[in-house]
Amino acid sequence: MTAATTGGNETLLLGDRYRLGEVVGTGGMADVHRATDEALHREVAVKLLRPISGGHDERARFISEARMLAGLSHTGLVMVLDAGFDAERPYLVMELVEGTTLAQLCGRGPCSLEQVELVAAQVAETLAFVHARGIVHRDVKPGNVLIGDRRTVKLADFGIARLVDQDVGLTRTGFVMGTVAYVSPEQVRGETVTGAADVYSLGLLLLEALTGRREYDGADLAAAQARLTRPPVIPASLPGSWAALLRDMTALDPVDRPSAAEVAVRVRSDPTGPIPVTRTLPPDAARAPLLQSGGPPSSPRRAGAPSTRYILIAVGLALLGLLVIAGVVAGTREPDGPGLPADTPTELRGPLADLHDAVHGDD
Repeated sequence: MTAATTGGNETLLLGDRYRLGEVVGTGGMADVHRATDEALHREVAVKLLRPISGGHDERARFISEARMLAGLSHTGLVMVLDAGFDAERPYLVMELVEGTTLAQLCGRGPCSLEQVELVAAQVAETLAFVHARGIVHRDVKPGNVLIGDRRTVKLADFGIARLVDQDVGLTRTGFVMGTVAYVSPEQVRGETVTGAADVYSLGLLLLEALTGRREYDGADLAAAQARLTRPPVIPASLPGSWAALLRDMTALDPVDRPSAAEVAVRVRSDPTGPIPVTRTLPPDAARAPLLQSGGPPSSPRRAGAPSTRYILIAVGLALLGLLVIAGVVAGTREPDGPGLPADTPTELRGPLADLHDAVHGDD
């Protein structure tokens, strides 16, 4: 890292390319700076490992995060642009998300229902994406949810994420990975962590956004133990079916929680709030949120076009009219003239019977 002086102010040039500016965020082992990419003349965010966090485990987690995010591409994830080392300190260059964090919004009181629905759907979809690739975030909290200026919601800080069933030696016995106020019961107990842990944390996050209060607050030890002895208090007065959804998401047993994909579907499927828990989800529910944001897909039939059933009915009525006319003509024919055979009505009823079956039978 080199120092340069511009207008009397010393600025830091990282990797001979990224000019560091103000600190816009801090984490357990790194600081995030607003920076300028001198090569491409654009604003970026640079996550730089702090000197005091230079231990082996911290460096390994930081590098693991860089590699993990570099292999992922989703609108709900902060895009990785570059990575490197400077004076033995790893750094990660990411897109700069202009906006605010959910933590800042929650600090002002309850969020609007529209804001909560936006966060719930997009974060759940992002978690479904990473879970499908065997990755668990493990630190879903309001400070890691970035809300951009264009109603985009991104999940940040995969610093302690890990691949499911992969022990990379980055944890210590009795050490809880994650922010205590939002960790799942299985994280507190030191058990195997799956995507269900992220769903639990998202449930507490959404509860806080709706009520304006943190459910498990206070000292770390007391807050961690509290979720093992009591479920979160979920007001029955929450709008729509939020209470039912949050109860499912924060179930004590991970197997009782919906997947992140199911959470996204339940939020997206009801414009007034999550759909009731009793509603049946489609078999391909995991893909639905990525394909549509409203209700069920519309019929391929052009709007206003008559259905096949109505066309058949119209044809039948027209044919019936012709038969009536034919009957009238036959009735006025001279007795010795060439009339219709005696079984004509039976034979002519055959096509009408087929038409009736087509109209009223299986579509």
